[in-house]
Amino acid sequence: MMRFGFDIGGTNIAAGVIDERDQLVAKDSVRFPCGEGNQAVIDACAGLYRKILDQNAIPEQAIAGVGVAVPGSVSPREGVVVDAHNLGFHHTPLASMLSDVLKKPVALINDADAATLAEHRIGALKGTQTAMLITIGTGIGGGLILNGELFRGGRDNGTEPGHMVLRNGGRLCSCGINGCAETYCSATRLGKDGAAFGKQNAREVIEAAKEGNEQALALFGAYIDDFGSYIASIINLLDPERIAIGGGVSGAGSFLLDPLRADAEKKCFFETCPEIVIASAGNDAGIIGAGLIVS
Repeated sequence: MMRFGFDIGGTNIAAGVIDERDQLVAKDSVRFPCGEGNQAVIDACAGLYRKILDQNAIPEQAIAGVGVAVPGSVSPREGVVVDAHNLGFHHTPLASMLSDVLKKPVALINDADAATLAEHRIGALKGTQTAMLITIGTGIGGGLILNGELFRGGRDNGTEPGHMVLRNGGRLCSCGINGCAETYCSATRLGKDGAAFGKQNAREVIEAAKEGNEQALALFGAYIDDFGSYIASIINLLDPERIAIGGGVSGAGSFLLDPLRADAEKKCFFETCPEIVIASAGNDAGIIGAGLIVS
């Protein structure tokens, strides 16, 4: 049987069909109906579901179930999105609402957990028993593999690696706490600090650093120092086999990884540092991971 996955974001809703070999065989996306209410989101998802099946001649009876990834806290057992601020979901029974329309069982997962599951099944974390995905974008997301399984938290709340406090009394985070890791290790940090010398975003800062711009190099060096401290702290706590870095900043490739590995190794307690690699499941990881939670 095939499975269907949704990756609902604040800009677009992406979705696709995953076959028995865990391969994405059909996909499409639509605009997220921002500010139009929960029912508009359900209608958009239902329309996208039927469009993908129709355009690819996939009968509905071939779909075993539907998985949904959202950027926020979820209660998988209850099928409720507890809080997804960018989507306007607060204690929203999304699973039952979508199931009523699609006439399929629906399961929920946090989007970073979905990406981690995809990386573990088909990507850079494949074959590991203990590993972590860290996604670096506007904020920091990620997920954890323990004993070969996705770890959703001891109380089923998931994990929030971006909100580990890296610096006591540090920069104010969007969550209201000072010093969270994402205020120092996200793409947003690079963009904000780069504005002081005319750079609009992380990509421009990194390109300028590659070209030898002294201000950009100094900023990128400070960023690596903070990011390396963050990675070393994770290593010292979990002793993982492998850490995969995803998200927009990971596009810097070896320009990011080489100094990051060196910095983390200096701060790592253990004699050897685990592998630090670039995530490989790509932009479809959320869709694939959502489909993989369907039993």
